[in-house]
Amino acid sequence: MDERRKAIIGTSVVFGFAALVGCSSAMTGNGTVGGDGASAARELQVETPATTEPVVTASSQPATTVAEVATTVVESTTTVESTTTVESTVPPTTIPDTIRTLAPVEAPFQAIGTSNGSEAARIQQRLIELGFWMQSSDGEYGLTTRQAVMAFQKYMGFDDPSGSVDGQTASALSLETVRPHARANSGTLVEVDKGKQLLFFVIDGVTEWVLNASTGNGESYTEEDQNTPGEIITGVSLTPSGLHEVNRQRAEGWWEGDLGSIYRPKYFVGGVAVHGSGSIPNYPASHGCVRVSVPAMDWIWETGIMPLDTSVWVHDGA
Repeated sequence: MDERRKAIIGTSVVFGFAALVGCSSAMTGNGTVGGDGASAARELQVETPATTEPVVTASSQPATTVAEVATTVVESTTTVESTTTVESTVPPTTIPDTIRTLAPVEAPFQAIGTSNGSEAARIQQRLIELGFWMQSSDGEYGLTTRQAVMAFQKYMGFDDPSGSVDGQTASALSLETVRPHARANSGTLVEVDKGKQLLFFVIDGVTEWVLNASTGNGESYTEEDQNTPGEIITGVSLTPSGLHEVNRQRAEGWWEGDLGSIYRPKYFVGGVAVHGSGSIPNYPASHGCVRVSVPAMDWIWETGIMPLDTSVWVHDGA
């Protein structure tokens, strides 16, 4: 891994794993891969002077001269030097340049469930402004709207991200004025947060888009090879943490991989890829790949937002 990619996330990412089980259990001779994956004191001496008695005679006058003692008063100059430093405990209020804010909404959103209409269009538009990707704000509560709402609910940490606009979601969406942001704050990369089950597109340090995602569920599996009937594939459904990069891809349509169908995959380590799927629930569900919706995968290809050599940072979240 070169120094350029290490600098992308601001800190070094060190990772390792003994065995990698990805979207596919095997690679064929032509390089195709398939399936949905897998801290000194001084001594003062006083000398007594000798005393001489004056000699008095009849004709002499006693000595009456008194030696004047010169008295010098030394003024003490006291200098007090302050060594006390008061540190402010007030937290900074400036938002970093890589995090964007929005103006508040004019009116609170209503809980509409999954209903179509003008309120749905208003909610769609706000989600797009916040950076949660969907196809349009046409008022039709379709697949990509449900995915965007679920992504917002996951980002906010709701207990049960349903994809439906309930009272909690409507209230949070009405109050939110800060665009979501990934952990990466520099560089251009794709960040996969396994803790939040979200995929972030970071462009020049700014989080531009957020997609709902589903990664490996961490469970062991034993399944029949979809391309070789009778053969059994075993492994563990892991999405490997670390800093990777897109190294190969398949542009056209669905592909029947060893562990199931995947749509227009972009591989970033072994047989593990970001790919389109018909199922992106609110929990980890894949064999190791990073699932997004089919329309989202089409958008990724059409915009060119994730070309070959794009860095992909996978982590477990906070």
